[in-house]
Amino acid sequence: MMKICSQDVKRSALILLMINSFCAFSQIPHDIIYVVGCFENGTSEVQYEFDSEEMLYMDFDKSDIVYTVAGIFVDDPSTMFDHMNVFTNANKGKNLCVAMLQYLKHSEKNPPEEKDPPESVLYPAEEVEFGRENSLICFVNNFYPPEVRVRWTRNGVQVSEGVSLSRYFPTKDQTFHQFSTLTFTPREGDIYSCTVEHSALDMPQTTIWGDEPDISHRSLGADVYCGVGLTLGLLGVAAGTFLMVKGNHGH
Repeated sequence: MMKICSQDVKRSALILLMINSFCAFSQIPHDIIYVVGCFENGTSEVQYEFDSEEMLYMDFDKSDIVYTVAGIFVDDPSTMFDHMNVFTNANKGKNLCVAMLQYLKHSEKNPPEEKDPPESVLYPAEEVEFGRENSLICFVNNFYPPEVRVRWTRNGVQVSEGVSLSRYFPTKDQTFHQFSTLTFTPREGDIYSCTVEHSALDMPQTTIWGDEPDISHRSLGADVYCGVGLTLGLLGVAAGTFLMVKGNHGH
């Protein structure tokens, strides 16, 4: 059974489809989220998530499926999806998304898009030891639409070397989260900042980390990192349409 839930979706930019017809393979309930996004600038996004962990996404520029599931689960992730016709269905979803985007723009006469401002937290990947290489992680959460810019500084000077930005990932409340990391070697007295820019913010949001009494050097990785693998690159997006398909597994 499929139903469109419209009362809680992002107006004119997000459609949520609930599907309860997946096959069960475990005694424990699981969530599978299938996201299809298309944008006015011509880009599209398709990805699968299992219990909030990304399994794969489509690279439409290369006509390729990129598997991001951890190797500890299976040596060849593609075998898990052989029966799902991922590539064919992704292209069908992309075409449907584009058609729905045009329909929504016409029928609703381009209403203003809803926006949710991001929240950010800055923490080291590992326990801090001066002189030992580490990574700072800027976790940007609960934002919509999925387009952010992240900048880093050290002692007030902008830095770009050693910086990476993950893909964005959907959350259950129809917002998104993303990680930016900075590889660094901590030195006593150094102050680092992560600045986030988003269309829902009146001004850039800056989070500080450094050698100050109220700054914790404890790693929060186990608390908020959630095992999401970091990859380089940010997909530029404009206002668009998202189809989020969520299935519940279990008996």
